[in-house]
Amino acid sequence: MTKLQVAVDLLTTADALALTNKVAPYVDIIELGTPLIKSAGLSAISAIKAAHPDKEVFADLKTADAGFLEADLAFSAGADLVTVLGAAGDATIKGAVEAGQKHGKKVVADLIGVENRVERAREISKLGVAFVEIHAGLDEQAQPGYSIQTLLDDGKIAGVPFSVAGGVKVDTIAAVRDAGADVAVAGGAIYSAEDPAAAAKALKDALAK
Repeated sequence: MTKLQVAVDLLTTADALALTNKVAPYVDIIELGTPLIKSAGLSAISAIKAAHPDKEVFADLKTADAGFLEADLAFSAGADLVTVLGAAGDATIKGAVEAGQKHGKKVVADLIGVENRVERAREISKLGVAFVEIHAGLDEQAQPGYSIQTLLDDGKIAGVPFSVAGGVKVDTIAAVRDAGADVAVAGGAIYSAEDPAAAAKALKDALAK
């Protein structure tokens, strides 16, 4: 069953809590976006985990160096999953994985900015990450001709556990599930909606069909 992850790309812990309190019943994983963690600090992770102890809390650090140290900080603050950049060196990814093993938690490699996603996904999967995130960032999604289908195709071809982030909406989420993704990541489709709870429920319902 594909899990639903909400990406909270807000800038204060208070705003993040206000959103997650609405959508938590319909999501499996709560992701604290990189801007939120940079703005509010690691305390945001602790606050969200305290508010939602039954949910997996995902700290999107996008670590590029000092893999063990950064992942260890986030896990100590209460994160269940932490991201390291797929473009980082193997030693950085292995360091993050070591921190995950220390805490009994999981590391995700984010392939944002990676040119050959399929090849790198296969390489990284051998380093002990839980899955790779096939990710088109906000800037890439804004380019003309962008399609989520390229992410789904790469995931299927790579043949490793993966999540998809980048334009997941109610009309594309079934395709994400059908491509075999472990996790579908929705950001703006939830937090920009007039009624975020209804939007999250609609996505969860579409996944279950």
